[in-house]
Amino acid sequence: MERVMFIEIGQGIDLHGQDVTSACVRACRNAIGHNSMPGIRSVLPGEDIDRMQVDVTLGVPDKRNEVDLAAVRKAFPYGQVDVRVVSGGLLASSGVLLRDQGDISDDMVIVDAVVAVGY
Repeated sequence: MERVMFIEIGQGIDLHGQDVTSACVRACRNAIGHNSMPGIRSVLPGEDIDRMQVDVTLGVPDKRNEVDLAAVRKAFPYGQVDVRVVSGGLLASSGVLLRDQGDISDDMVIVDAVVAVGY
């Protein structure tokens, strides 16, 4: 990325079911969900929103190889999205194991996201 315009941080949690992809998507939505970038087109080369680059780093505590990268990319409505998964986040007890919610343990999966946008 030649120029970073902004960086947002988010956190996503899957309380039951230990679904790392759900936690990743929630972290991304948390990072970008309260932002509007009305002036971004004016600074992009050619004022082309498709030239916007979105670099996503996800700190995932477990099952990093099970993250559905395509599902994560869909959380971003515009731009060329690059997703990188690294060791991070947290596994912690939710306090209860609910088999009817898909739990295989009482762990909740907590993912941290760093989203950089630029060109």
